[in-house]
Amino acid sequence: MDGFESVFLKNREFVFRFLVKLTRDASLAEELTGETFFRAYMNFSSLRNRDRAAAWLLSIAKNAFYSYANERRKIVPMDAIDEKVLSESDDRDGEKIRVAEEAVLLLPEPYKEVFLLSVYGGMSFKEISQMFSKSESWARVTFFRAKQKLIEKMEE
Repeated sequence: MDGFESVFLKNREFVFRFLVKLTRDASLAEELTGETFFRAYMNFSSLRNRDRAAAWLLSIAKNAFYSYANERRKIVPMDAIDEKVLSESDDRDGEKIRVAEEAVLLLPEPYKEVFLLSVYGGMSFKEISQMFSKSESWARVTFFRAKQKLIEKMEE
């Protein structure tokens, strides 16, 4: 089995579950999983550490999702032009989500990666610590600090 095939077989379900949590839509997650592995295949030579392939793939998956979301924002359905469907509270909630997403993307490494792996990837601290070749305590502390940084950004 070649390198990419083994990475694919080992991580396809993990990437799919990550995208299901991110999108809350299994069919969209399936589509983005395909896009993720296509991008990964095209850039496989840039993967230096195969032990961190899962994190690399989640990063690609996250970027595929954000690309999709940005494209969707540009498309305005005709029926939405005349109707004001969203209430003010929905607008505020949408703004909070957008600010939170931006804040996560602005986190420095390794905080961003640990946070994404835990929250969106559903990985345990033990799995994260093994991925980084660190202790489980390191993963917990890094996640806690990432959360603190996000709270600070959200309060600004």
